[in-house]
Amino acid sequence: MNQSYSTSRSRGNRFFMKVPEITIYFWIVKLLTTAMGESTSDYLVYHINPYIAVVLGFIGFVIALVLQFSVRKYVAWVYWLFVMMVAIFGTMVADVTHIVLGVPYYASTIAFAIILTLVFTTWYKVEGTLSIHSINTRRREIFYWAAVLATFAMGTATGDMTAMTLHLGYLPSGILFIVLFLLPGIGYFLFRLNPIFAFWFAYVMTRPLGASFADWLGKPKSITGLGYGDGMVGGILTVLIVIFVGYLTVSKRDVQRETTRMGHGQYGRSGLREE
Repeated sequence: MNQSYSTSRSRGNRFFMKVPEITIYFWIVKLLTTAMGESTSDYLVYHINPYIAVVLGFIGFVIALVLQFSVRKYVAWVYWLFVMMVAIFGTMVADVTHIVLGVPYYASTIAFAIILTLVFTTWYKVEGTLSIHSINTRRREIFYWAAVLATFAMGTATGDMTAMTLHLGYLPSGILFIVLFLLPGIGYFLFRLNPIFAFWFAYVMTRPLGASFADWLGKPKSITGLGYGDGMVGGILTVLIVIFVGYLTVSKRDVQRETTRMGHGQYGRSGLREE
C-alpha cells in the first residue's frame, strides 16, 4: 500500500496473472478436484503400500509445484494439475495426521484454522490485499498457494470431523457444506458481504463439500456410503476434470481480463467487485 505496492502493481501489469478468473467453471472444476483428491488418495493408500502411496503423492505434488512456479502466466492445465496434486497429497497428509499420529479431527481442524488465519494475516499485512485479482508477483503467488494449502488441510479435517466425529455421515455432511458453500454468495448479492471474504469462505467450504460427496459415492454402505468404490469414483471425476480443463485451455474463458488486474472498483466475470 506504499511505494513497494505501486511497484508491484507496475511489475504485475508487465509480467503475469497466475490464477484464473472466478467463473462458474472455476467452482465446478474446484469441486471436482477436491472430490477426486479424496477418492484417489483413499484408493492409492488402501490398494498399494501406504508409504509408497504417500511418497508418490509427494513426488507428484513437487512436480506440479515446480511447473506452476515455472510458468510466467496462468496456464489452465498447469494450474489445475497443481490443485489436483494439492488435493491428493493434502488428503494423504491429513489422514496421516489422524491415523498415524492419532490427532483428533477437532484438534487438527482448530490447528489448521489457526494456520490459515496466520497466513491471511501475514499476507494482508505484507501486501495490503487478499484479492485473487492481485496475484501478479512471485511473493503474492507464494502467499496465495500457502492459503490454498491451508484451506485444503482445514477443509479435509473439518469434513472428516462432521462425518466421523459428529457421526453425521457422508451425505448429511455434504448437504451441510452445500449450505455453507452457498451462504457467502447469498451474503454478497443480497447484503453486500465483502467479496474477498465471501470468496475465501466459499473456497474453504469446497474441500469438505467435494470430499463428503466423493466419500458418499465411493465408501461402503456399512459406513453410510453407496459402495461404488473409490477407484471408480476417482476415475470418473478425473475424466470430467480433463474435459473441463481441456475446454478452458481452448476457450480461455477463465483468463482474467486486463481490467481486473489490480484495478480498484473493477469487476471480473465473477461479478464480485474488488475494493
